[in-house]
Amino acid sequence: MIRPLTPEDAEAFFALRRASLLDAPLAFTASPEDDVASSVEAVRVLPGSEPGSVVMGALAEQQLVGCLGLRMERQLKRSHIATIWGVYVAPSHRGKGLALQLLRAVVEHATTLPGLEWLQLSVNETAPEAQRVYERAGFKVWGTEPAALRWNGCTTFERHMALRLPSR
Repeated sequence: MIRPLTPEDAEAFFALRRASLLDAPLAFTASPEDDVASSVEAVRVLPGSEPGSVVMGALAEQQLVGCLGLRMERQLKRSHIATIWGVYVAPSHRGKGLALQLLRAVVEHATTLPGLEWLQLSVNETAPEAQRVYERAGFKVWGTEPAALRWNGCTTFERHMALRLPSR
């Protein structure tokens, strides 16, 4: 089941987010030391912290096994764009289409937001399977950032992707 997370999901989201940063450190710009979701209290305000923003969750057997966030751009000149962040599916539930379901749910949510025209995200070169999921959802690469992340002696690049929302 895919649904927006609420403050009541804070503990489960915190645990999954922490696991994601440890499991796939190059998939996220955040690290456990500097993540905005560094405590249950911080996570509790994330889902509805800004108008239009949402954190979607994938649940299996009443356990949170996947998530992704959508953050609206704050600047007036970029208010037609939102960023997808923190996409993660627990290893035990990969290969079941949950990431694509999460993406479709957030795209559906995004189409209800007035003035929103574009979704953007970034994917690390170390995650080609994630890039393929984004491409299946309709995202297209528009640029590559060299030396985007450096962790544990490894420097990687990121592909920036975008999806134009259907006209209403």
